[in-house]
Amino acid sequence: MVEGEYHDDAQAGDDPAVAFDRLRGEVALLRRAVADMAAARTSIEIPNYQPTLERTEKVLGLLAQQVDGVRKSPAMQITPETLGDRVNASVTKATSELRSLVQSSKSSLDGATRDLSGLVASARHGDEQNQWLYVFGIGGVVLGLLLYAVLAGPIARMMPASWLWPERMATRVLGESDQWDAGQRLMQRASPQSWHLIVVAAPLADGNRQEIEKCSAAATKAKKPVRCAIEVKPVIGG
Repeated sequence: MVEGEYHDDAQAGDDPAVAFDRLRGEVALLRRAVADMAAARTSIEIPNYQPTLERTEKVLGLLAQQVDGVRKSPAMQITPETLGDRVNASVTKATSELRSLVQSSKSSLDGATRDLSGLVASARHGDEQNQWLYVFGIGGVVLGLLLYAVLAGPIARMMPASWLWPERMATRVLGESDQWDAGQRLMQRASPQSWHLIVVAAPLADGNRQEIEKCSAAATKAKKPVRCAIEVKPVIGG
């Protein structure tokens, strides 16, 4: 029972102070037992202490194993110098890791800054290119219009007359539907009085076409001017 109880108590913890206190108590108990046995040896019959000594030997063996285990444990091997070295090593490692992390973050930040600067420069360069494109585009349009205005007429007149390029160009420029309307507009703008005479004479020629043809034939035959009678209708709504 003593061996089992002590073995259970020994497993309760590895505290060196508790172990030494237990050892001190066992040694004191053993010393009192030996002293009592020496005092009573002369008066009483010495009992057989062999079983007790065997149990005590076992207890002392277990106690020695526990003390040796405590002595060899890592906690008992740590000295102030060793603890300081370990703390310094841990601090150095943590500092190195922190420095590496800061360097990595700085590199990432520098890379992001360079990328952002490149994007800003590219955008600025793109805006400048767009401005130049606008300038060149407007300049090209103006130059094209000038060249068309200067060279379109000579080029059109150089083409064959059957192509009617000048007439067609005039019709498109005036915005008329056909060349007849374009011609009327040109005559009206060029000489309003002559245009008025044409407008007035047109109904007379249409209403007296046959008489005019006869008079023209008679004048050609007589080879001199002849008198002709024509019918003039009143102007309605004038």
